Amino acid sequence: MYKAQCGEERGSLVEEKLKLYGFNNLTKSLSFNIYDICYAKSQREQQDYIKYIDSQYNSERLTKILSRVTEMIGAQVLNIAKQDYDPQGASVAFLIAEEAAVSSGHKKPAVSPAMRDTILAHLDKSHVTVHTYPEFHPDTSIATFRVDIDVATCGEITPLKTLDYLIGNFDSDIITMDYRVRGFTRDVTGKKLFMDHKITSIQDYVKKETLDAYDAVDINMYQANLFHTRMLIKEPDLKNYLFNTDIYEIPPKTRLAISDSLRREMIEIFSGANVF
Repeated sequence: MYKAQCGEERGSLVEEKLKLYGFNNLTKSLSFNIYDICYAKSQREQQDYIKYIDSQYNSERLTKILSRVTEMIGAQVLNIAKQDYDPQGASVAFLIAEEAAVSSGHKKPAVSPAMRDTILAHLDKSHVTVHTYPEFHPDTSIATFRVDIDVATCGEITPLKTLDYLIGNFDSDIITMDYRVRGFTRDVTGKKLFMDHKITSIQDYVKKETLDAYDAVDINMYQANLFHTRMLIKEPDLKNYLFNTDIYEIPPKTRLAISDSLRREMIEIFSGANVF
């Protein structure tokens, strides 16, 4: 099986630049979803955890993360919309372009306000969005924090190079990723091209040291250019999952019960099914 290497070699999956006729019409969509799990033994602690998450991952910080994502894929930001929600959660949306606006055959260094409405309408499928979903239930001692990030691009931009950065910016206990390439473009001879880069798995674009910390499962439909990867943290350290609680204050049997409860929660989310 073809496997990309880390670092610079991972960025060289396209052995040579394709010679295309006209604009690259391929649409590449990446959906990146993570869950962070926390043990908070009382409803008050669960509420405090949600407040903590809201302060740590508010719209301002999420905007900085998405700004870096757009830099990494070489995109230009056309518009930003952001919102913090009551009682919890945040959303940020970036409208992006692959390059500066084109007028009369010449590239412009920036998008002028007068051009913006036209550009927004033309590039409505190129965007980066993030939504957060902190939640808990009073009948359990577990709170969860979910982040959904979607990157949709047109042309040569590929969002896959951002995966290591995204994983590193969140406490990622469970990760699900979907990548799809839609449409076709043409080379100079008129031949249809349904893919412009090599890929066998989303894992090709994740560092080995990151993959080593997770159990990963792939479901890929190569003929449909559709790729899916799920990742579950292998060895969670209990002290990293306790909110406002010192692990040494907890009796050994209780530690084991908490660990079992956390692991069950992770497996249910990873598998998409309740564990009885």
